[in-house]
Amino acid sequence: MTSTAPTPAVELRGVVKRFGAHEVLTDIDLQIMPGETVCILGPSGSGKSTLLRCINWLERPDQGLVFLHGTRVGYRFTATGSVPMNDRELAMLRTRIGMVFQHFNLWPHLTALENIIESPLHVLRRPRREVLAEGEQLLEKVGLADKRDAYPAFLSGGQMQRVAIARALAMRPDVLLFDEATSALDPELVGEVLAVMKDIAHIGLTMIVVTHEMNFARDAASRIVFLDKGKIVEVATADAFFERPATERSRQFLERYR
Repeated sequence: MTSTAPTPAVELRGVVKRFGAHEVLTDIDLQIMPGETVCILGPSGSGKSTLLRCINWLERPDQGLVFLHGTRVGYRFTATGSVPMNDRELAMLRTRIGMVFQHFNLWPHLTALENIIESPLHVLRRPRREVLAEGEQLLEKVGLADKRDAYPAFLSGGQMQRVAIARALAMRPDVLLFDEATSALDPELVGEVLAVMKDIAHIGLTMIVVTHEMNFARDAASRIVFLDKGKIVEVATADAFFERPATERSRQFLERYR
């Protein structure tokens, strides 16, 4: 009896991205399996954020293929071959890929709860009563049940980022991307956001996290992907990467955090 290998949650094949003459990503091949928490590490300018943005097609690769659970991102198949997705098709695809940015991007005219329920109501068109109940549960999950009626202007940076995470979870995504989610926060607020991210990692949602928080990566990551100059230098379990890095470049990088 033969067993069928599971389909990767995210797969990149030969992805290349250029900005003008500068090649930001070079021949990226990567598979991320369902339920993994993968941390993307590397020095500034190594292509980490661009890699995330290629996954949800905010940046379009110049070469290569991106798949979400076996479905090609950015293109649909027709009788005559593949054609680019239109804006509506891309928008629907992106409902399956949550993204948490550095700078929260909350709607300032909506309360915390309204920020969370806006897209499930108007994009997914789910029933209002169901969405409200789930929104309140998500606020409780991120420790902000008492802030349901607060506007972003009256929230701290850490609180705004936790609302942004709850908003992403409200769309029930297949994959959740974090792009330096703590880098815009004051140091004393970083821990509260990382704690929420660790909780999500433990429930088995597929997460791809660009971060400089080495302790989080060591504790929460299933695997580490180390990028340098747009290339994957090393892929390893967290224990192996931090305790026994396989390349000299990885060892040099880690020395900065010891």
